[in-house]
Amino acid sequence: MVSKEQRQQLIDTAIAVRDKAYAPYSGYQVGAAVLTASGRIFSGVNVENVSFGLTNCAERTAVFKMVSEGEQKILAGAGATSNAGSPCGACRQVLVEFAGDVPVYLTDTEGNVRETTLHALLPDHFGPEHLP
Repeated sequence: MVSKEQRQQLIDTAIAVRDKAYAPYSGYQVGAAVLTASGRIFSGVNVENVSFGLTNCAERTAVFKMVSEGEQKILAGAGATSNAGSPCGACRQVLVEFAGDVPVYLTDTEGNVRETTLHALLPDHFGPEHLP
């Protein structure tokens, strides 16, 4: 269960880091944050590259930071974009690796928040629980 305080801190973190995104090609800055089972929040931003295939999304950056710091369970996630856009398919799949049907909060620059769940974003998902 995510408390109201944790929800707000997660959203605030995603908004705060968004300005650090490196997005010179698309101009679409994304900030993300994940809340772990230990209560820690890890943030990430998108980092573009002139070779677009080498670009890393904000959500995956946050998850990779989380894993590199020894955490592996996500309780909730948040993303901040100019229009409350949702994570791409690759990010959704990476999130599923470390989370169940957790809440996901998507916010825009006006502070409007749309709440959904990871499984709503990736229905009929394939995750570690599906392996024999």
